[in-house]
Amino acid sequence: MRCRIRLSIPAAIFALSASLLTACVGAAEPRVLAVGPGRALTAPSQAAARARDGDRVVIDPGTYRDCAVWRANRLTIEAAGPGVVITGPVCQGKALFVIDGAGITIVGLRFEHARDADRNGAGIRVEGPDLTVRDSAFIDNEDGILTAASPHSTLSIIASRFIDNGVCAPACAHGIYAGQLALLHVERSVFRHQHVGHHIKSRAARTEIVDTTIEDGVDGNSSYLIDVPNGGDVLIERNRLQKGPRSDNPQTAIALGAEGTRHPTRQILIRDNQFRSDLPNRTVFVRNQTPTPAELVGNQLTGQVEALVGPGSVR
Repeated sequence: MRCRIRLSIPAAIFALSASLLTACVGAAEPRVLAVGPGRALTAPSQAAARARDGDRVVIDPGTYRDCAVWRANRLTIEAAGPGVVITGPVCQGKALFVIDGAGITIVGLRFEHARDADRNGAGIRVEGPDLTVRDSAFIDNEDGILTAASPHSTLSIIASRFIDNGVCAPACAHGIYAGQLALLHVERSVFRHQHVGHHIKSRAARTEIVDTTIEDGVDGNSSYLIDVPNGGDVLIERNRLQKGPRSDNPQTAIALGAEGTRHPTRQILIRDNQFRSDLPNRTVFVRNQTPTPAELVGNQLTGQVEALVGPGSVR
């Protein structure tokens, strides 16, 4: 005997709609993957291996001698509380965290002592698009954050610290080294005691550095405080900047276009910053080697400082 179920067209549409709605709601609910001592997942790398698009990874306080490759998209990876430290060997010869997924947010983590045989080990290596890092710290790494080229991608750094990073052996590593991105945005962050290299190096089409402290201190020996070697639009605003007496490059604090202008450069605006040079000789606050005039407005300069070399105006 055959069982036949007949539905009117409106009833069939309603049943199908309800089924699809249930499926969509279920798919929209992110999982929470908890990581910590005594949990089912004891290391970030185990969470990375299980993570699916949209998941939230919450890491308990502790020191994790581990590295992880994150391939899922739209992840949030965050500390459950203060004191989450990621250290140890790097993954793929690159970084403590290698980011392959898109649209990932990292909150409240501390990355320490990243080392690689090529002397280019990073706290985070960014290979997927659109990473946001908030309330995190990068301490004594070769590179703090290093990105691959991704011309449509953004890197946003908010309220984070970069301390004692950098090396030049043989090539130089930096606090942040942003490759060919659409945008590098840094705000409310702190960069201190960079070892050679630059605190921030950006090849992005647009570079924004706002409300941030960048200083060598007494012992830091960075090259440039900010290097934008290929031009592009620039906004450097309301920052506190200091070049120390041991600087590896005492001639310049902010360098623009030093390796040739590759990006369209419509505006260079550098305003309302405080810059102090503790060098015994004259240094240049902004050295502009792009053809686009730089606008320097309302900056406070202390020490033996020449405001601008290259095209532009100072007021």
